[in-house]
Amino acid sequence: MQNRKGLVHIYCGDGKGKTSAAVGLAVRAAGRGMKVLMVRFLKTEDSGEVEVLRSIPCITVTPCDCTFGFVFRMTEEQKREAALYYQSRFETAVQESVKGQYDLLILDEILASCNYGMVQEQSVVEFLKNRPSGLEVVLTGREPSENLVELANYVSEICMRKHPYQKGIPARKGIEF
Repeated sequence: MQNRKGLVHIYCGDGKGKTSAAVGLAVRAAGRGMKVLMVRFLKTEDSGEVEVLRSIPCITVTPCDCTFGFVFRMTEEQKREAALYYQSRFETAVQESVKGQYDLLILDEILASCNYGMVQEQSVVEFLKNRPSGLEVVLTGREPSENLVELANYVSEICMRKHPYQKGIPARKGIEF
């Protein structure tokens, strides 16, 4: 798509649906013939959307070659190894998104990766500032930094209102009934 301005989306919040929103955008983009690259962080190959997305022409989902488990269960050595892996994964995604002439890059759970120190946030900031003008980028995860929010064109927060295993979720100021 020539002369299209690529925007930056952040899908954040404590509710479920951040990845689902990104998947929906990927499907819509592919439906218009756009090339989509989805790179997942802190996840495994065992996600319900992976195989179906891989079956859609125009969508590339990179494999999660290494799995480290939950960050809070990692040893310091595992955290260092995971940080090297995820930083490299991010740098490869940046190179691929440019080299492969993608229209949409989804960095699923990149915000958690930054928050846990697995990906250097400054490298994400620099990429967003210097990305090709037509490249749309989606960042998902919880608690985006103010630096990333400032760079975004869209910030959508998904809020948990009810959960089957958590009783008494408090209403949030401004959205109470």
